[in-house]
Amino acid sequence: MDIGKFNAEGYYDPTPYEALKNDRKYRPLVYICSPFSGDTEYNTERARRCSRFAVDMGAIPIAPHLLFPQFLSEKTERELALFMDMVLLGKCEQLWVFGSEVSDGMQREIAKAKKKNMKIRYFTDDFKEEAECR
Repeated sequence: MDIGKFNAEGYYDPTPYEALKNDRKYRPLVYICSPFSGDTEYNTERARRCSRFAVDMGAIPIAPHLLFPQFLSEKTERELALFMDMVLLGKCEQLWVFGSEVSDGMQREIAKAKKKNMKIRYFTDDFKEEAECR
């Protein structure tokens, strides 16, 4: 069966055509959990690499610590940022934890994901998946 821009009655109906033409595989929304505070320049670049890894693995990454520092102060608005992090985490299907260092903020994110029975995946600094051992 060939999909065209006209429906069975002959009326112009491009929506099904465009939807089927651009059919792509499902990509889960994953929350990127990695350190931010401390060496923020290094940790920002690390979060970028983690997000790229998630894309390469077929996921859609959400990394609030790449977005919120653009307009929120880590020093004066940390709790607000963490609150917004938790809201976004609640919209995700999985939590991906990167590295051996687990910050206070990361611990809070992991605890929330566990409470929601979310799938949590753990990765080393060189992006090798590991079993939960923290």
